[in-house]
Amino acid sequence: SSEVLEAIENVIQGVLESLAQKKAPVLTVANRTDWRNIEFKESVGLQMIPRYTTKQIRSDCPQSAPRFALMLKILSMIYKMVQSNTYATKRDIYYSDTLLFGSQSTVDNIINDISCMLKIPRRSLHVLSTTKGFVAGNLSYTEEDGTKVNCSCSTTVCIIKQEHLNSKDLISHAKFMLIVEKDATFQRLLDDDFFSKVSPCIMITGRGVPDLNTRLFIRKLWDSFQIPIFTLMDADPHGVEIMCVYKYGSVSMSFEAHRLTVPSIKWLGLLPSDLKRLNISKDALIPFTKQDQNKLASIQKRPYIACQPLWRKELEIMAASKLKAEIQVLTSLSQDYLSRVYLPNKLQFGGWV
Repeated sequence: SSEVLEAIENVIQGVLESLAQKKAPVLTVANRTDWRNIEFKESVGLQMIPRYTTKQIRSDCPQSAPRFALMLKILSMIYKMVQSNTYATKRDIYYSDTLLFGSQSTVDNIINDISCMLKIPRRSLHVLSTTKGFVAGNLSYTEEDGTKVNCSCSTTVCIIKQEHLNSKDLISHAKFMLIVEKDATFQRLLDDDFFSKVSPCIMITGRGVPDLNTRLFIRKLWDSFQIPIFTLMDADPHGVEIMCVYKYGSVSMSFEAHRLTVPSIKWLGLLPSDLKRLNISKDALIPFTKQDQNKLASIQKRPYIACQPLWRKELEIMAASKLKAEIQVLTSLSQDYLSRVYLPNKLQFGGWV
């Protein structure tokens, strides 16, 4: 906490020194979303280059002055929280003055800018994510307050919280981890008691685009157990995008890549090539929208696709067909096809890329 306080004090000192010299104070932040500031490293994923370009948030420019003021406001809130050892979610910060902040995304962006500018992980700023991830399966651990948590009862779903990142005594006999894109599929696999029928495993869902806690937790489990991690996504550009976030990280959080990514993650399904192999009726597939085409074209150009020839092939199949499918399409074969046939066969015969 003293490191965080000192970092904020240094920023404020810079502002005061500028004012003392009758100069307009300026905050310098990284261009986090600029691909020119990002490099791809197979062992880490997308990470920010050491000599990244920056942008200035000036206090004397009508376009950036409001953002300058908001950054100072949030810095002061963080400073008070660290001093008093209290925490707030990004949502709490936004609702403390909705009129001032304008939108939740403004708050989210500023907090990420501050984290990157101070070179301090967001959780150390005492700002919590509103968590939405779930975990179930062969896993137990002890929370900080001594509470023992067991995720292995078929009905038990544990919400992934900030405090789980500090939990001790992680115990698991799982043979693999399965990251499931959507909550509906996750719940279906729970109902089918999938994680104890096939072989012991840990199932996780970020319920769509994963929040920070879910990504940190998967990384913690990977560091602890070093077991294979598979993803189960829709066969569409959005599902591929989400899988890439888990595996290689995102451009906007590339400054924290080494804590968030797991480059060993494998794509288990739903593969575009599976649709033909399983004779899925074309009537059950969904035509691409213009947005889908643009998203897929953007993914195909990314640096990590070049080192994944099998992924590239799957994306080419998707691009050629201009059709997408949700995991639920497998119910057209039989209601429990996913848990009874599809996943066991894939896991047994190595049907991943």
